[in-house]
Amino acid sequence: MPVVTIEDPDDSRLDDFRNLTDTALRLRSEHVDGLYMAESTKVIARAVAAGHRPRVVMVQERRLTDVREIVTDPQVLIAVVPDAVAEAVTGFDVHRGALASMQRPALPSITQVTQGARLILILEDLIEHQNVGAAFRAAAALGADAVLISARCADPLYRRSVRVSMGTVFQVPWSRFTSWQQLRDELPMVQIAALALREDAVTLEEYAPQRADRVALALGTEGNGLSAEALDTADVVVTIPMYGGVDSLNVASAGAVALWALRHPPAP
Repeated sequence: MPVVTIEDPDDSRLDDFRNLTDTALRLRSEHVDGLYMAESTKVIARAVAAGHRPRVVMVQERRLTDVREIVTDPQVLIAVVPDAVAEAVTGFDVHRGALASMQRPALPSITQVTQGARLILILEDLIEHQNVGAAFRAAAALGADAVLISARCADPLYRRSVRVSMGTVFQVPWSRFTSWQQLRDELPMVQIAALALREDAVTLEEYAPQRADRVALALGTEGNGLSAEALDTADVVVTIPMYGGVDSLNVASAGAVALWALRHPPAP
């Protein structure tokens, strides 16, 4: 694989790292589905293990050996740069020592990612990348088979989402949906459970033992929660009983609690 030392921040071989906004990366013309960034050797390793292909890896000298063990494709450029050059190019401190521009894979269909899934996580309109990353981490850790995100939900492959997820966005199959009617049509044998505060909601401890064999747990934004359309589409509304005058948790924390409770299918 080509390993080069680059000390000029204006070198065109570092162009992938100059404009790291989500929109700019998605519109890159070099690849039909755009690019995303993987930061740190651990995240790059998980991306490569998931079959994602790097274009260029920008690495500081202290991480070069680790990167060469992970990225073995001889066509991938590994650019060794001083810390100052990395910061000048990206506009931030690449303190984890390695940043890779990755070719974004084609998004699979809802049917492809949910086939055979018994526990699915649905995220509606979460606009904070940190929350999306944390939700994926909970999904991976607590046994969700797939994640479905709304059209307005933040990108799981955005740099901050990937970092917060610790690379688990590459482990859990995911896709986007355009409407709740689409989900209802494509998940006919799945019980949709909306996590929300509502008078007719059943508690999580009541619901878990009687849950259907296949469940999709729906989470909404921290401010407004799930939309009216989501609640109307759901088969059941579930709530987490709380104490101390607290009525809600961070969305990713709430998802983790509910996923833990639902991790086992009901007894036959």
